[in-house]
Amino acid sequence: MDPSISTETNRNYTSVVVFVFLGLTDEKDLQLILFPVFLGIYLLTLLWNLGIILLIRMDSHLQTPMYFFLSILSFIDIFYSSSITPRMISDFFKDEKTISFIGCATQYFFACGLALSECCLLATMAYDRYVAIGNPLQYSTIMAPEFCQKMVAGALGTGFLCSLIEVISCFNLHYCGPNVIQHFFCNLPQIVTLSCSDPSITQVIIFLVALFVVFGSLLSILLSYCFIAASILKISSGKGSAKAFNTCASHLAVVTLYYGTALAVYMRPPSSQPDTHDKVLSVFYVIIIPVLNPLIYSLRNKDIKEAVRRVMKKVRHLPQ
Repeated sequence: MDPSISTETNRNYTSVVVFVFLGLTDEKDLQLILFPVFLGIYLLTLLWNLGIILLIRMDSHLQTPMYFFLSILSFIDIFYSSSITPRMISDFFKDEKTISFIGCATQYFFACGLALSECCLLATMAYDRYVAIGNPLQYSTIMAPEFCQKMVAGALGTGFLCSLIEVISCFNLHYCGPNVIQHFFCNLPQIVTLSCSDPSITQVIIFLVALFVVFGSLLSILLSYCFIAASILKISSGKGSAKAFNTCASHLAVVTLYYGTALAVYMRPPSSQPDTHDKVLSVFYVIIIPVLNPLIYSLRNKDIKEAVRRVMKKVRHLPQ
């Protein structure tokens, strides 16, 4: 009998206790190439996002709601990538890529919770830009520190509560085999198809979470930008309009990458056998986007560039 499946003596069925990942690829030569590439990207993700967080905390000029939300985004990206990438990298050297039933539920809980929290946070950041452009005179009053903290707490709370609901629903199903997840992480659409129980209720819950959090936050972002566009059109100065648009450009780029990839991955019909296209999109969603976000916000951001210069200047003048 497969050791990853245990027999319940008091019931007439077997239960899966271990899942097996098929992995990103089974080609050894390709794994040897991908290992240093993904390891380097993961280390850069940690370095750049930690750098953003420390820079925002160290520089008083960046103590604004926009950069507070950006530091939370970097925090989420660090832990989201860390929930999947290290294990995926280590699996390159394993002949059998196993994960316990509880381990799989735990990985999905954190990965899903952080991903859904990022959706809510991006909506919060869009609202922040709307207030800054549409109501600048009352911006500091509306976006008070206490209110910003509550919005972040709401984003994280919503993300992890919805993730917990999905995990409880999915992992309470009966799994009697097969136990091979044809992916490189615990991805719920593939897990549900392995169940021996009727997964219809779980699939409805997944749909409702996607509708409420993913599409709800996307709708909120689109509405915010409709109001932002209307506010920009009222600005008579061309220079003022360009400045207002530039404050939103980085956020728009992040939103486009994040939602575009996520919708391409998760809006397809559930399948126990994802094709190569699905896995490539998942790599982009899990590994590439967390390392791109700090770059997108930094490359064209004068405030961050000036903050880096100030911090470097302070470092150079430290006593030896």
